[in-house]
Amino acid sequence: MLDHSGTSSIFKRAFSRSGCGPCVGRPSDFARLSYKALTGALLSLAAAFTLAQPQCDALAPSVARLLQAMSSNAQRGNYSGVVTLQRGNDMQIMELSHRVENGQASEELSRLTGQDALVERTDHPTDCMHPGHQLLRSAEIIDGSFCGLASVYRFRVQPGDRIAGRASLRLRVEPKDMYRFGHVLELDQDTALILKSSTFAADQSVLEQFQFASISMAPRQPADAVVEYEATHPHPHESEHLRRGVAWDLAWLPEGFMPTDSVPKESQRKSYTDGLASFSVFLEPLGAAIKPGEGVERQGSTVAYTRGTLLDRRPVLVTVLGEIPTNTARMLADSVRLQ
Repeated sequence: MLDHSGTSSIFKRAFSRSGCGPCVGRPSDFARLSYKALTGALLSLAAAFTLAQPQCDALAPSVARLLQAMSSNAQRGNYSGVVTLQRGNDMQIMELSHRVENGQASEELSRLTGQDALVERTDHPTDCMHPGHQLLRSAEIIDGSFCGLASVYRFRVQPGDRIAGRASLRLRVEPKDMYRFGHVLELDQDTALILKSSTFAADQSVLEQFQFASISMAPRQPADAVVEYEATHPHPHESEHLRRGVAWDLAWLPEGFMPTDSVPKESQRKSYTDGLASFSVFLEPLGAAIKPGEGVERQGSTVAYTRGTLLDRRPVLVTVLGEIPTNTARMLADSVRLQ
């Protein structure tokens, strides 16, 4: 194993090299890797179907209609409530408020459990996506049709449970291979808002679960006593230190994954999405050789996998960060090649 001061340092190192700051003024790994990853990915999934062509033999019309409603309502809607996020034995409770005013989406997230509870605020245009945790509008990236996602996932609509006192429809998203996770979404019958989201491993164990305990279809009025931390949310761009490096690429990608943007071959970060899952691969040339080994940390559905190795006799550090199985991350790291 790589010598790390603690497994959390793997996440910290990955984020320090990601070339993008957090979405909020005073972030926590909890908020960044949990709520943002879940909602960003799921909204992008819906956006993919809205932008796509109206026909695909592999996708049932009921699924297409549900996802279209999910996309059209989610970004425009105002809502607030208390949500829970569970990862293994760890459960966090938060107060969430989402509002859209003049084309600007704002989310306020307040931790109600644990020490150092805080308020985080994000202001960004409704078409702005954060490169570290969201998926870009995947229909523009993949193939412009429903079939891009339907080729790697199976979709089923079923009757849902009552969540936060509201009737829901259940959308099952099942992977067709071992390289990605499955999901079960409970969508509000009236608004198609995501009331509950569960991410499953291959053995059907729940990796992460997000759920509204109570919800109101109106944003929460901010309390005067609550301190807000101002933040900026820049559009994606690559910082200078990520542009310097050696030319490299991946010799293997799981089916359905495509680059999220065009970056130079020398970029130290390259990001990919299949329209629902996303990951980034980082390659950092080192000045001196390090002991070969790997470091792995998982927080819910997000894995950070780091490996020190030699490529063409050059010492490098490879890191894979994303919402994918550990074996997928390991195989991606194996496929890094210098050009």
